[in-house]
Amino acid sequence: MTEAGGALRLDKWLFHARLFRSRGLAAERIEGGGVRLNGQPCRKPGRSVKPGDRLVVSAHGRVRSLTVLALGTRRGPASEAQTLYAEIGEGE
Repeated sequence: MTEAGGALRLDKWLFHARLFRSRGLAAERIEGGGVRLNGQPCRKPGRSVKPGDRLVVSAHGRVRSLTVLALGTRRGPASEAQTLYAEIGEGE
């Protein structure tokens, strides 16, 4: 399910990482300006993400800073989804 070059659509990745309940909700949030990719505003759900990318996601009343660790191939259980990213602390 990964795209060529070891990348995945941003909306798919957010769905696989269980940050949103559906790809549609993820796409809406991206288009609404609630996601930054590597420090830049991102309004295209089809943007590719790859391991090492940094995301800032504003959703569900909180802002989360994440580093993409893996792409994933499916929307699995929460324990599997948590292996796809690492939270970036305030001091980093």
